[in-house]
Amino acid sequence: MAVVLRMKMFGTKKKPSYRIVAMTKTVRRDGKPLEELGYYQPKSKSADNAKLNMPRVEYWLKNGALPSPTVKSLIKRLTV
Repeated sequence: MAVVLRMKMFGTKKKPSYRIVAMTKTVRRDGKPLEELGYYQPKSKSADNAKLNMPRVEYWLKNGALPSPTVKSLIKRLTV
């Protein structure tokens, strides 16, 4: 069972909103996640348009979860 950290889409067509989740690789994009780790709102004008629960992200990464390229860049941006 390969676990990946990726985004689950919410919101409307012109105003997307995403949740960063840990889910099995075979589950579809909007399927049931194992755990929700944070959110990302790309259209938000506020400074805090993304938030991650870093202890849980580190837990999943330590246990072999692979982040998607977008989630990887969000982790990098939020840890600096």
